[in-house]
Amino acid sequence: MPYTHEHKQRTREHIVQCARELFNQRGFVEVSIDEIMTRAGLTRGGFYNHFTSKEELFTEAIRSRLTFNPAERWPDIEFDPSRCGKERARQMIDTYLSRTHLDDVAGQCPMIALPSDVSRASKRVKDAYCELLEHMVAMFSDSVSTPDKRERGLALAALCVGGMVLARSFDDDRLRNEVREAARRTALDLIE
Repeated sequence: MPYTHEHKQRTREHIVQCARELFNQRGFVEVSIDEIMTRAGLTRGGFYNHFTSKEELFTEAIRSRLTFNPAERWPDIEFDPSRCGKERARQMIDTYLSRTHLDDVAGQCPMIALPSDVSRASKRVKDAYCELLEHMVAMFSDSVSTPDKRERGLALAALCVGGMVLARSFDDDRLRNEVREAARRTALDLIE
């Protein structure tokens, strides 16, 4: 008996989630299709029922973050996707630059984990990464009513992503928190 469309879709989403976590932890090159499928509890042969290549899966793993709800992954985070304007931007900044996000390497945003891999990837992967950035910039731009709203949205995205990339670079917990908190406070100031 063939699997239903819904079953195939759930399986595909599960593979994407497993791949995203592995890519976040070790990067595109270091993760094999076999590892991804083992983590998903499936065989390598099943991979090609869902994807034509590892690169296609990488693209999907990046794009999957577009619909990410932090409250589903991190129960201690209060995140209401229905919020708008400055309230939405504040919530996004607090979540993105949270200690919870900093500590969850597997669940981190691909913009933090994968910039080097993406810079060496195909146009298709770069387009997915750009789409994720544009989504973040739009959320921030919509929260301000100044003539430079796109520039401010770009600056907020850069502060959030850059703050987390830098904070992740250190073993010194005090410095990690200082960097993260400085980026958070400055980002919050920019939306006010």
